[in-house]
Amino acid sequence: MPKMKTRRAAAKRYTVTGSGKIRGRHGGASHLLGHKTRKHKRRLKKNEVLNPAMASHAARALPYGN
Repeated sequence: MPKMKTRRAAAKRYTVTGSGKIRGRHGGASHLLGHKTRKHKRRLKKNEVLNPAMASHAARALPYGN
């Protein structure tokens, strides 16, 4: 059986932690930031652990857990 291919777009967006959780950036942090509070924008900078629904999609795109 041939090797599975990693979706390169997903590999650039997500990282897999040592425990197998998938981390990615928050949405809503690139533009239209004027009305958001400093606290809100500061929290958007940090990576988040994806929720189970999104994590299953990302895991399918990352067969080797890149």
